Amino acid sequence: MGTTSQETLPHLQDMKVTIHKTSMVFPSKQTENKSMFLSNIDKVLNFDVEMVQFFEANKDFPPQIVTEKLKKALEDTLVAYDFLAGRLKKNSETNRLEIDCNSEGVGFVVASSEYMLGQIGDLAYPNQAFAQFVHNTKDFLKIGDIPLCVVQLTSFKCGGFAIGFTRNHLAFDGHSFKTFLDNLSSLAANIPLTVTPFHDRQLLAARFPPRVSFLHPEMVKFDNIPFATEHSVFKASSEELDFKVFHLGSKHINNLKEKAKDNDNIHVTSFNVISAHLWRCKTLSGTYDSNKLSTILYAVDIRSRLNPPLPKVYTGNAVLTAYATMKCGELKECEFSKLVEMVREGSRRMNDEYVKSIVDWGELYNGFPNGEILVSSWWRLGFEKVEYPWGKLKYCCPVVYRRKDIILLFPHFHGSSEVGGDDGVNIIVALPPKEMENFQRLFYTF
Repeated sequence: MGTTSQETLPHLQDMKVTIHKTSMVFPSKQTENKSMFLSNIDKVLNFDVEMVQFFEANKDFPPQIVTEKLKKALEDTLVAYDFLAGRLKKNSETNRLEIDCNSEGVGFVVASSEYMLGQIGDLAYPNQAFAQFVHNTKDFLKIGDIPLCVVQLTSFKCGGFAIGFTRNHLAFDGHSFKTFLDNLSSLAANIPLTVTPFHDRQLLAARFPPRVSFLHPEMVKFDNIPFATEHSVFKASSEELDFKVFHLGSKHINNLKEKAKDNDNIHVTSFNVISAHLWRCKTLSGTYDSNKLSTILYAVDIRSRLNPPLPKVYTGNAVLTAYATMKCGELKECEFSKLVEMVREGSRRMNDEYVKSIVDWGELYNGFPNGEILVSSWWRLGFEKVEYPWGKLKYCCPVVYRRKDIILLFPHFHGSSEVGGDDGVNIIVALPPKEMENFQRLFYTF
């Protein structure tokens, strides 16, 4: 296992991007004006997620043609995803956040960089300058108008280009955004929708009256701060942070699985062993207090865990934060298999009644997930598999933030400069320099 060769490659701090045109894209057909209910899971996720897709030059699809096709495909996709062209509003009667499906559109930006794609550095390295390939949704064209999604196409001198998406997490979770991209790519190729999305979020409405049947130590209450997101693991760090990519190949993941098999009863998965490994490394890399509790958070898809199950094509946020907690001293000394078992138990806990309990908890309180480390996995979502008429992606990555408590798992792409030939996972970590030094040492020691 190893880090990427980031130390030997230049990483530009300025991509020299020029914005040429900003506009709105509207549904290609008239859609119904209505209000969309948002679940208590949705309302916790009122923040933007930014992602960039990179494409090499294709002589049959120069950036100008791609721009036209992408814009037309967005217009058609917004007919099936009419809420995405809407705006957030507070319902004065219920005091709940809703989406006003009013067809006001999504943002569309056309830009260019003075560089060629091959000049901007290792695409696998979490370069914060990639934020220049996405567009902030705040006050997009006029003050006070905040689209739920903005798409930016940035062309490079070589004919390659980047497509950047900024979307409010309220609109989609990772699984449903992947479906959205599949549908977008199909319509761009003049093919019907891959699947018909399911938008009714009342399926995740709280019970009446709410019934909280479990303790929820993974959640923390924030009184009188409705819809706030500047807390807990979502808070950006003001500290100086180092960014690194750690790679775990399939061989290394299998080695971790073997270490975890000390307990014959444990169900060993790649995600569980990776999360347990990161939990210990992250916790022990900072200030150490053997009696302090350390909590790891990680998302679990609940579509199949409800009774009856949610439709697989449910569009809203159908993920909840599972957790595991242990004292730092125990975490340092215990068998690796014990850590993996605790991560597994956190996921297994997420059954139908637990899900309904936490949804009802959200009906009673304003609160957020709270822990020392959040493992956010883009690993198996399949963003890299979306195929547009202009070809497959060269690379796809999130735009990283200054958040030292969030660790991102992302697929290993063979186009990156990392050791080639195997699959595995890339792990994006941001920590203060001394903590990063400790984390890297522990990453290999354990």
